[in-house]
Amino acid sequence: MYAALWRLLPGPWWVRLIILLALLAAVLYALFFWVFPWISPLITPGEVDVE
Repeated sequence: MYAALWRLLPGPWWVRLIILLALLAAVLYALFFWVFPWISPLITPGEVDVE
């Protein structure tokens, strides 16, 4: 899968690397600012007591 993605990207290896890093940053941004806040009310952590 990763090899197919690497072959689909245009340019030399350093351009591909920059594109992949930008895509990774976009995915992480979307997760932290949209997905995780949307899911957090649905997840109830268990009662944790440390004594």
